[in-house]
Amino acid sequence: MKRFFDIVLRLSHYNVKIVFGNKFIYFVLSAVLFYILTVVINLFSDSEIMEADAYYMLLVPSILLIFYPMCFGIQNDQDAKIIEIIFGIPNYRYKVWLFRLLIAYVICFAITLVLALLTDWLLVEVPPLKLTGQVMMPVLFVGTLCFMLSTIVKNGSGTAVVFTLIGLVLFIMSNILEESKWNLFLNPFDVPLDKNPELFYTTLLYNRIILVVGTVIFVLAGLYKTQNREKFI
Repeated sequence: MKRFFDIVLRLSHYNVKIVFGNKFIYFVLSAVLFYILTVVINLFSDSEIMEADAYYMLLVPSILLIFYPMCFGIQNDQDAKIIEIIFGIPNYRYKVWLFRLLIAYVICFAITLVLALLTDWLLVEVPPLKLTGQVMMPVLFVGTLCFMLSTIVKNGSGTAVVFTLIGLVLFIMSNILEESKWNLFLNPFDVPLDKNPELFYTTLLYNRIILVVGTVIFVLAGLYKTQNREKFI
């Protein structure tokens, strides 16, 4: 058992280096700095910080954490000269990229949870685990969308540009859709006072189901696109 965990830890450490391109610490720092900036802005505003504010304060740093490894993962494999090894063993690429998806999300969840605990301790009373879980729903959707796009564009910078454009559209649509089940950024802690709470939570449930289904579709589509070996080598 000890040997098994030792192997898993070594694999995780190696894949973290590949996934984040040896820039892991910079992305952690950028997420934390963005969180601090958001906290400072909220502290100097006239309004009281609420649970709904805490959700948005964690959402953007979490997306920043998952953005780079999902957009640049395949390019990092190419830069590290291991893409041919991944394709050289049948079905090995599926295991490798699924393992990397898992690692990236575990790290993102852990850091988001730490930020949620800090928020609960320093700013406003929130349920850290629930807050982190809700934040991770759109983060899962965004990350897997980036992964799928990276298998189509096959270039990290190109993927980042394409997703930025899509992200802009999604952000504009969130203002239009507001409490709609199709709103990617629907805030589960911002319950409208002028509407039936049960209706809102039903909408939220459908929203989360849509995000989960979208996440699964993006992962399967991304893995399917990796079947064409020649386009990646």
